Amino acid sequence: MDTVLQTALLLMILLQVKHLFADFFLQTPRMLSGRGVYLHLGRAEHAVLHAILSFLALMLFGASTACAATLCLLEWIIHYHIDWAKGRHSEIKKYSPADAGYWRAFGVDQLMHQITYVAMIWAWAKYVA
Repeated sequence: MDTVLQTALLLMILLQVKHLFADFFLQTPRMLSGRGVYLHLGRAEHAVLHAILSFLALMLFGASTACAATLCLLEWIIHYHIDWAKGRHSEIKKYSPADAGYWRAFGVDQLMHQITYVAMIWAWAKYVA
């Protein structure tokens, strides 16, 4: 197997572990509240947490500070909007975890985050590896 592919797969695993912790273990009550409000400090903090942890992962895998910062700024913007869209949709539909629509929205949200990581790894492979 090609070394770049092996390294990209390891980076993907690290981003997955990062996502697990940032989305499921490190969220504060403020990050979890007001999910349907567009300008929300808690959501901004949550997206910054993701960006900081991604920055560390990218630096560990040889990205320059400028490259990692650019990718993570884009991730912050994208993550913020994915979470807002899910929160707004769920709020409008009045979904709770007891509703199938809630889980569909959750699944789409997670898919969009994973696609973001694939794009970040593509950029890492193109500009760093």
